[in-house]
Amino acid sequence: MKKGFFFTAFVILGTAAQAQWLNYRAAGTPTTKDGKVNLAAPAPRMADGKPDLTGVWHINNSPQTELTPSVVPGEQVRLAGQPGGPGYSGNILRDVKGGNIETPLATKVRTARLADGTRPDPTLFCLPWGIPVNNLVVEVVKFVQAPKEIVAIYEVDNSYRQIYLDGRPLPQDPNPSWLGYSTGHWDGDTLVVETEGFNDRTWLDMSGHSHGEKLHLTERYHRVDYGHMDVEMTFNDPEFYTKPFSIKFRHALAADSDILEAYCNENNKDLDHIKGAHEIPAH
Repeated sequence: MKKGFFFTAFVILGTAAQAQWLNYRAAGTPTTKDGKVNLAAPAPRMADGKPDLTGVWHINNSPQTELTPSVVPGEQVRLAGQPGGPGYSGNILRDVKGGNIETPLATKVRTARLADGTRPDPTLFCLPWGIPVNNLVVEVVKFVQAPKEIVAIYEVDNSYRQIYLDGRPLPQDPNPSWLGYSTGHWDGDTLVVETEGFNDRTWLDMSGHSHGEKLHLTERYHRVDYGHMDVEMTFNDPEFYTKPFSIKFRHALAADSDILEAYCNENNKDLDHIKGAHEIPAH
């Protein structure tokens, strides 16, 4: 990768509007005395008493900053695209202590990706962004909760996840998929989601950090009040990392709003300008 080159793949859709039902106030929304949505009101609950995570959520941004250097000597990755974007999208390992935790395989894959620029990034081919990037960009994610299942719908590529709450185990020897297979259970008021069965084609961040098909992802979602939800993701992939690592961030409710229809290929003008663009990207 040439000095000064910055990844832009993860912000292709960043200028899109975030809602198609803008300013529609859903029935039952708590409000303050001045008529605004009361984001500090208690979190809503389902009929069985469990927190209701239903809503349209987006990353709760902090001021835009330059990221620390990536683990590739001499290279830096700028926080791409959006003011206030989250640092994890630039470097998923930015908070890991104790030195490099990549295995030789992980380092080999990431170095090859950086040497080839953005060409192997599946998002340039309008393929799914994957986890955790779907949760770390400005586009929203919508949770629809039922007693035995939660569906997560991502605006960024109109993909979706099904998180089963009916007690089923994770599948044995699943067909690898972009977003894996997910089951969930409640730990008090926190939803714990376990996911396996990923393919190895998504990037964990713009620095090219990767994962293999043995990745086990554990997510914890805690809706602290009406307008805020704390999220923790723990990545356990012994093929690519010498120990599990976690990231923590907060989602904010996009009140009086909804998810927008968005299809990457509808406005994709990059393919003819990318070397090898008509090849299917892989490791």
